[in-house]
Amino acid sequence: MRTADSVLLPGHDVPLGRYTTVRRLLPHRERRMIGAWCFVDHFGPDDVSGRPGMQVPPHPHTGLQTVTWLVDGLIEHRDSLGSHQFIAPGQLNLMTSGHGIAHSEYTPPEHPDGMHGLQLWIALPDDARNGPARFEHHAGLPSRSDGPLTVTVIIGRLGELHSPALVHSPLVGAELLYAGAARHTLDLAPAFEHGVLVMSGTATVDGTRLDPGSLFYAGGGRGALDIEVTGPARLFLVGGAPFDEPLVMWWNFVGRTHEEIVEARTRWMSGSDRFGVVDGCEADPLPAPDLPSVRLKARDRHGNTF
Repeated sequence: MRTADSVLLPGHDVPLGRYTTVRRLLPHRERRMIGAWCFVDHFGPDDVSGRPGMQVPPHPHTGLQTVTWLVDGLIEHRDSLGSHQFIAPGQLNLMTSGHGIAHSEYTPPEHPDGMHGLQLWIALPDDARNGPARFEHHAGLPSRSDGPLTVTVIIGRLGELHSPALVHSPLVGAELLYAGAARHTLDLAPAFEHGVLVMSGTATVDGTRLDPGSLFYAGGGRGALDIEVTGPARLFLVGGAPFDEPLVMWWNFVGRTHEEIVEARTRWMSGSDRFGVVDGCEADPLPAPDLPSVRLKARDRHGNTF
């Protein structure tokens, strides 16, 4: 049964580089965060046969972790730590920016015909956001099957399944893959707030129909969700303990004050060693956009300003 604060959040299209368009689901004007998840992009399914696919030159990050999850395609990751990793479907790339990192993301010249996946950000709490940068790749992740449903935990914990990825706040990120029609109750951690998005197929979650490109915010304090699919479908569950630190999010930076964002932009544009160099990528780094003419304000997870 839906709670009073549950809401369906439609995505909106955003160009990512020259060749890729994503559906941005978070932040949304009605819900900025779910737990520490502060950014969710869904891309594809796209036919990239004879096309470049994802082409994102070196760019910086601060104060967050990036999560890349593919169900089709191939992406080549490089970063300023010296990491060089191809990510394929069913694998996890987790990059922790800490105080600063730069990376590039490219579909290699020889690639599958399809591209489909998610890119998400996790806001780092204050005690971790200025720490060292880190990169992890996990080719195998815990999963279980129950009839037509296979659950894979990418981040955090769901029931007895626990991802090996290192995170800094209580979280869950899990794929729910249905081979056919099913109706069941998914057990949840009541201390978390949760959301569900549909990557393919359709689903009804607590009486709300979800099509690809929308996110259902289920609220907090819930011990279960009722889910029904009438055929093959792929869902993704995000959740976590409510994140109570106000954030300033601008471009690729997550900070706490206007001044932090200004400093990060200045140091990126000056070529400061704060972000390092992405070796092996021949493309020029992305320039930061101009700052707005007004002061950037910190917002809480509901969108209230401070």
